Amino acid sequence: MESAVTNGAKIIAGGKVDGAMFEATLLEGVKRDQDLYRKEAFGPVAILEKFTDFGQALETVNDSDFGLQAGVFTDSLTNANLAWDELEVGGVVINDVPSFRVDNMPYGSVKDSGLS
Repeated sequence: MESAVTNGAKIIAGGKVDGAMFEATLLEGVKRDQDLYRKEAFGPVAILEKFTDFGQALETVNDSDFGLQAGVFTDSLTNANLAWDELEVGGVVINDVPSFRVDNMPYGSVKDSGLS
């Protein structure tokens, strides 16, 4: 699969429209000042970004006006606990996508994602 490039971002997978449906899309190289990076995308879009320092990754997540949920994939209990302590979000999900919810349970958020 050949990757497309738009606004400096590279489409790794997806990005096509089929009728009213938009494919799940994975991008890399999205600049931090672009709306897609700075605002919440309510659609099947994810940004892939490489970090060599776990603390820097947490700081980057917190550098946002939004804080619905975060999914952290790690094999380190230390990093999982650090993410729980440091992330400014309504919920931290370890080793799963941050969309877990049961309709009869609260789905909290912070910052401009809603009321906590």
